[in-house]
Amino acid sequence: MNSSKSWGLQIDPGVFKLLNKIPHRDAEALLQAIKLLPINPYFGDIRKMQGMEDTWRRRISSYRIYYKIKTAESVILVFHIERRTSKTY
Repeated sequence: MNSSKSWGLQIDPGVFKLLNKIPHRDAEALLQAIKLLPINPYFGDIRKMQGMEDTWRRRISSYRIYYKIKTAESVILVFHIERRTSKTY
């Protein structure tokens, strides 16, 4: 996994809608984590999603950031944020 390359960042508009609905402190923490993804998308509490090609999730407190790493285009696509509750699993 080559983390030294320069990555672009794309964020789905639905992610911004969700960030506007959650508490400000949580939204700031999630935005900070998203901003750090282009530096090294393989850093932090991450896990590759089974059955989904190039899809990862990063855990930030009780939230999960789901993103795809498009290696050919050197782009990270953040497509979903979800709050983990006792009913999630």
